[in-house]
Amino acid sequence: MRRSGSFARQVLLVRVGRRRPDSSAGSTVVVPTHYEPVTDDEIESLLPVSPAPAGAATSGGTIPLLPGDHTPARRAKFVIVNVCTLSSLTLGLLAIFLAMQGDVRTAAVCLIACVVFDGLDGALARRFGVVSPFGAQMDSLADMCSFGLAAPVVVYASLSGTVPTAAAAAGCTLVAGCAAIRLARFNVSPKDGRFFCGVPTTMVAAVLAVGVLIELPMSGAAQLAGVTLLAFAMVSSFPYAKIARLIKLPPWLWLLPVVGALVDPRLTFAAIVVCYVASGPVLWLRQRHSGAVSSS
Repeated sequence: MRRSGSFARQVLLVRVGRRRPDSSAGSTVVVPTHYEPVTDDEIESLLPVSPAPAGAATSGGTIPLLPGDHTPARRAKFVIVNVCTLSSLTLGLLAIFLAMQGDVRTAAVCLIACVVFDGLDGALARRFGVVSPFGAQMDSLADMCSFGLAAPVVVYASLSGTVPTAAAAAGCTLVAGCAAIRLARFNVSPKDGRFFCGVPTTMVAAVLAVGVLIELPMSGAAQLAGVTLLAFAMVSSFPYAKIARLIKLPPWLWLLPVVGALVDPRLTFAAIVVCYVASGPVLWLRQRHSGAVSSS
């Protein structure tokens, strides 16, 4: 209140008078000082500062959705990229509707299609040169709908009747909450070109969708434990290799899952997921060990 009162007095050009004792009356009187005009610069210095970066707004006071030249070709490319993002969001909603109707396998197929469109919009944006902050926020919101909400709903429908309803609801709510934290952290964190910090929401949704689609031979309790583990893996600080680094692995390593898929595809899929989730703590321990050796 003191700060706001001081601010109001300065803006209204009011100065507080000084006090002096009145010897005749035996009391204190206020003698107002003369008013001094306050310049516009002084007023602006007292006003709150906007967090928007300087130069971000146009003459009309709005931030352009597409940075750079607004040629018809670039606008068309920008629209194509955002159509892919909206397609992912629409498929996520469709997966929710199908899961509510009991068509869980088709809902899982929609989730896999969401993953495809999510990767497509980013690749097209970089290729077309229309990467923008607006597109990044659109992608994050669509990911929350498709991977943070639709994926838990599909898993909840698939667990119906195999585990207690409260347990399934708690596990799927945990997935949604961790996905929101993971996406928010990704938006504000510096990007690493080599590793993810925690398992990406896209990858978790793909694992959950494929697991529902191929019907893993696991009990409901084991599936719920796996869902919980993936939720915590999303918000962990363990480093996980990106797809670009995995592709550079020796070719003979890629033969193992191919041969395993021919023998037992469901067991091979579960083994791949377990190995990838376990790779985060292993890389974290390796980095700590190498850091300790270098410091010593």
